[in-house]
Amino acid sequence: MIKDSLRGQVIETPSWAYGNSGTRFKVFAQRGVPRDPFEKLADAAQVHAFTGVAPQVALHIPWDRVDDYAALAAHASELGVRIGAINSNVFQDDDYMLGSVTHPDARVRAKALAHLLDCVDIMDATGSDTLKLWFSDGINYPGQDDIRARQDRLAEALGRVYERLGENQRFLLEYKLFEPAFYATDVPDWGTAYAHCLKLGPKAQVVVDTGHHAPGTNIEFIVAFLLREGKLGGFDFNSRFYADDDLMAGAADPFQLFRIMVEVIGGGGFTEDVAFMLDQCHNIEPKIAGQIRSVMNVQEATAKALLVDREALAAAQSAGDVLGANAVVMDAYNTDVRPLLAEVRTDLGLDPDPMAAYARSGYFEKIAADRVGGAQAGWGA
Repeated sequence: MIKDSLRGQVIETPSWAYGNSGTRFKVFAQRGVPRDPFEKLADAAQVHAFTGVAPQVALHIPWDRVDDYAALAAHASELGVRIGAINSNVFQDDDYMLGSVTHPDARVRAKALAHLLDCVDIMDATGSDTLKLWFSDGINYPGQDDIRARQDRLAEALGRVYERLGENQRFLLEYKLFEPAFYATDVPDWGTAYAHCLKLGPKAQVVVDTGHHAPGTNIEFIVAFLLREGKLGGFDFNSRFYADDDLMAGAADPFQLFRIMVEVIGGGGFTEDVAFMLDQCHNIEPKIAGQIRSVMNVQEATAKALLVDREALAAAQSAGDVLGANAVVMDAYNTDVRPLLAEVRTDLGLDPDPMAAYARSGYFEKIAADRVGGAQAGWGA
């Protein structure tokens, strides 16, 4: 049963992870980086080919803008992958300096809303069923704008998008504690996102980015609560040491990732209704290999969470056996699941060691030689 669950897992990789990225100080260019969305999909297909569980690729608009989105979706299918979530971008435009959908100027709000509705059109064209919304909107100084009025503007825009969604479409509302709004961010936490989604209905859900919390936040509690309310729509998996670092999932705190997956599985969230997406920037590590390692880290956390003896855990909890209950969880976490995952990959007809298999494939050397000239994809492209 555990092997079946692991074989059926779907982890979505982000198109932007294959482009050049960096810190606010420097973007480090690498050889072989894609020059257009079609090449991004080709790289994503490599991650799926070597892991067997990454068939979906998220797009970011306008970074992944093309003239024919149906052709892009067909290209993905030819490569053995499909288009996942469509991510909107209302933060990289001069008009959005004071906000997008919460901007005090109605003209700017209309421009931002038009982009969000365009993203739903792209969903229609690509077959995507998920729109991901993140807003950098907020204020830097007390008195800069009316906090309540901004919430009203946000609610109005979300309502318009919700009305435009098709029958089998949804949007996931992302929250972020701070940056670039340092005094008051308009969607700063899961409670704000949850409140807006609750008012709108079942097609509005919350996405949990594991890097968007204050230090010490119990993320698995948030996950358990949203699952209980039917409002957990998905994850943006990454790791953080200080803030929104966007490091590889499970790199900074693999135990936290495991604890999250324990709640996901225990709360009935290990289904296609909860999207397991990566949201990472590979600033110094190779792009494709970084995504493969990230997928493997999520797989390991999932496998360990599936190994938790739920009956023994429930018995210990019911008996008030504090140490016994904790031991059940720790026994699962301390299990080496790499042999199990090697078996799963072998069952799928894959090499049991995806990293080594990719290194032997020669794909990186090929794209490094072929992708010469043109503009490499990166932030803003």
